[in-house]
Amino acid sequence: MNKTVVIDIVGLSSSVIGQHTPFLQQYIAKKNLRTIEPLLPAVTTAVQSTYLTGKFPSDTGIVGNGWYDHADSEVKFWKQSNKLVQGEKIWDKAKKEDPSFTCANMFWWYNMYSSADYSVTPRPNYLADGRKLPDCYSHPAELRDHLQNKLGQFPLFQFWGPGANIKSTQWIADAAMMNEELHNPTLTLIYLPHLDYCLQKFGPDLAKIGKELQEIDAVVEQLVTFYQNKGARIILLSEYGIAPVDNPIHLNRILREHGLLQIRTERGLELLDAGASKAFAVADHQIAHIYINDKTVTERVKTLLQNTPGIELVLDKAEQVKHHIQHERSGDLVLMAAEKSWFTYYFWLDDAKAPDYARVVDIHKKPGYDPVEMFMTSKLRAGYKLLRKKAGLRYVMDVIPLDATLIKGSHGRIGIPEAYKPVIVTDNNDIKNINATDVFDIIWQHLH
Repeated sequence: MNKTVVIDIVGLSSSVIGQHTPFLQQYIAKKNLRTIEPLLPAVTTAVQSTYLTGKFPSDTGIVGNGWYDHADSEVKFWKQSNKLVQGEKIWDKAKKEDPSFTCANMFWWYNMYSSADYSVTPRPNYLADGRKLPDCYSHPAELRDHLQNKLGQFPLFQFWGPGANIKSTQWIADAAMMNEELHNPTLTLIYLPHLDYCLQKFGPDLAKIGKELQEIDAVVEQLVTFYQNKGARIILLSEYGIAPVDNPIHLNRILREHGLLQIRTERGLELLDAGASKAFAVADHQIAHIYINDKTVTERVKTLLQNTPGIELVLDKAEQVKHHIQHERSGDLVLMAAEKSWFTYYFWLDDAKAPDYARVVDIHKKPGYDPVEMFMTSKLRAGYKLLRKKAGLRYVMDVIPLDATLIKGSHGRIGIPEAYKPVIVTDNNDIKNINATDVFDIIWQHLH
């Protein structure tokens, strides 16, 4: 099989390719760029799972970055086991055809416990005293130690949160090239997250994100040059483009105001009690799953949401089928925000009663996705907290604001303008109209 590398440049769309990305512009001029019709939902884990199986979320079970676990009665986001993804992966299909085929998965999601030969993914080290230390997980296990000995500790706090910057993306690129020299895999999958941060913070405003565009352009040039010298066939792609937003919709607050949400109060702070709620929302960018424990309120909830400004689609289980998102994990209703709107997880009505996790970076405790984690209330406060950490004192890094209007870019919708659709760049000029499920076949063709 042909040596192939797939470089996932998160958030890349035609709207941001231009003067600030000279290498990409020059490279694309010699290749074939096509847009990909966005998947529903156009979010990281769902799209990556579709790219690697050729199946829709109704088949893979990846209906979003998180969902409600009915057995545990808990909302779970950003889980990592590859066993959650139903369907044959591209590397398994390739191994059947060519036993010598090997695959390296460098930071694509659902990375752990798969049958890929080499893999690396973020995995913090959680200590007994509550601290979270930067780290990563790899297979084989010794690969993690080799990479961190050579490249330094994986910069977790530059991978997500208010400190996110090019360092994490550069580390991933360096790790991919180092793994290439070590193991020479047939297929390498590389995840470059850098544009995700600035595009959600500022939207596709080139005046504000020019520096970040230049930074990712330089990393892509480095990788393309390296893999060209290795004789690899190269695919550049993205999972989604990011479009401007200015209207956060607080679904759980709406449900609460209509007596459908159950709240627990602990230490004077409020917590969402999903298992005891008649209905609640799991928000995920411009998509949300509404889970209804009391089926007698189903039509009431559907009518309420259909009449809520900023919501374009309200899909029951039957309507989800035609959008290929119906699954036992999907909500009783799946919502899609209207253009320029997005969904928050917020459920409190008074910021003084917001749960303690609301003001920290905590992607697992929050019952929904929170892009506001990329902002910081005060660098001075953060500095003080870090001093407490260095002194060995217990601390809570409560520096995240509770202002959803800060977010200027989002994704997840279908039916978006061409400029904000995800893209794929290949050598193949015959590729025309592309759906997310077609990406699997395009990668397969490059391998042959």
